[in-house]
Amino acid sequence: MSGLVCFHCYLTVLGTCGIAWHEDAIVGSQLPEDSAGATRDRMRVRFPTAREVVVFDQLPAFVQSACEGVWALLAGEPRDLQEIVLDDSAIPTFERQVLAFTRRIPVGQTLTYGEVAVRLGQPGAARAVGRAEGRNPFAPIVPCHRVMGSPSAGKSANLTGFSAAGGVATKLKLLAIEARATGQQVGEQQDLF
Repeated sequence: MSGLVCFHCYLTVLGTCGIAWHEDAIVGSQLPEDSAGATRDRMRVRFPTAREVVVFDQLPAFVQSACEGVWALLAGEPRDLQEIVLDDSAIPTFERQVLAFTRRIPVGQTLTYGEVAVRLGQPGAARAVGRAEGRNPFAPIVPCHRVMGSPSAGKSANLTGFSAAGGVATKLKLLAIEARATGQQVGEQQDLF
């Protein structure tokens, strides 16, 4: 990560999200915490030397565009956020591969941790995929909510664990928003392959 890091908090339909950047890339994104103040506090913990930019119009164009993309996705538009440039240089190689693959999962589709591991050529790495998703510093730009545990006992997917505030309830909200955006019934997200 290079240059001065700044952050901004902005209101979405789910609450106040946060975004951090340096001169040419996003270095972090944050789903809403319990309150705007809690999101701001989380951003200050994650980026202790960052300067807060409060006024949206003072953000660089690429940050405004990223905020608008997240806002649209959370508002129910089937928005693809892959054009947002991320600085993932501080992330270990395997985790970077997991997050890059996760970014390519389309709105309205889901995979399991094991399926991601197989597609990355490491079929025994489902738990490592889960850890990488759990440490995702770019939610929801990297849509880790589209990856879940394997089906068990006749259930369609295992929704245990989600590191954002609200846990599994937040994951379910995100999946419901995306299901509606793609014309699916909630809980019927399509498998990717």
